[in-house]
Amino acid sequence: MDRIFSGIQPTGTPHLGNYLGAIQNWVNLQEECSSVLYSIMDMHSLTVPKEPAVLRQNILDTTAAILACGVDPKKCLLFQQSLVSEHAQLAWILGCLTNVPRLLRLPQWKTKRASQNNEGTAGLLTYPVLQAADILLYKSTHVPVGEDQVVHLELAQDIAQHFNKKYGEFFPVPKTILSANKIKSLRDPTVKMSKSDPQKLATVSIADSPDEIALKFRKAVTDFTSEVSYDPAARPGVSNLVSIHAAVTGLSIKEVLHQALGLDTAQYKMVVAESVIQKFAPIRSEIKKLQEDKSHLMKVLEDGAEKAKELAAPIYQEIRRLVGFQ
Repeated sequence: MDRIFSGIQPTGTPHLGNYLGAIQNWVNLQEECSSVLYSIMDMHSLTVPKEPAVLRQNILDTTAAILACGVDPKKCLLFQQSLVSEHAQLAWILGCLTNVPRLLRLPQWKTKRASQNNEGTAGLLTYPVLQAADILLYKSTHVPVGEDQVVHLELAQDIAQHFNKKYGEFFPVPKTILSANKIKSLRDPTVKMSKSDPQKLATVSIADSPDEIALKFRKAVTDFTSEVSYDPAARPGVSNLVSIHAAVTGLSIKEVLHQALGLDTAQYKMVVAESVIQKFAPIRSEIKKLQEDKSHLMKVLEDGAEKAKELAAPIYQEIRRLVGFQ
């Protein structure tokens, strides 16, 4: 049986890139597959220093946004990672099968360590092993990921194969479901949109007001050609706008370009802004409504964790037996 697993770090309300690159896909996948797990990865978020009160709020805000976007706990398991202790327990076992040089070669270790004055923690180094545990704990068969996470999924695949070789065929080797939408920064279209971008105009949040969205698109970096065309290599700025427009409206690149005939880039920016505003208006009001009911959000995560634990516990018991703990 196919089982899909994916997770998102609780950084508060997601941005446009998260929505088009991951969450929109999650909503579609819950309709297509009968066993789907989505996790709020609070343990992963500790790899970057966080104030406890901020983390607590971020977990709830991320949950509210995911629900508002259409993820339905009746059609999937939505849960908080740290409430299922088997994630950490399996990560230790898998960490004992993973060599350190492999982890040191991962690009995220190099990048994030550089941003922490080259003093990366053991958690930062080994979090890809925890990611592998997140996936393998449920014997997941498919994992939706962005391009930047493919190397981590390859590690999970290798760990699964290594475990199977040592202890007998047990884990399915998970397959990648690659996200088609790669949304770039509005201020530097050569890098992906990110919440940690120091330029405030670079990233559109799902919760931004219509005025904020319009301003960010108006200031979006393009080039000196006024015509709208799609050529990511030669015209990354305009092409990013076209990609966003297509992803938000559900139209093809060709259809979007046809709509843009006769418009210059300044006019086109406002067309794209308007399509994003319309897409996010109902989501934004639903987020506000959900944020007012913290106990409901906590209950969704706790109920999901209970069901996730029911799936995880027997699999983890079998792992304990295989490795010789019992």
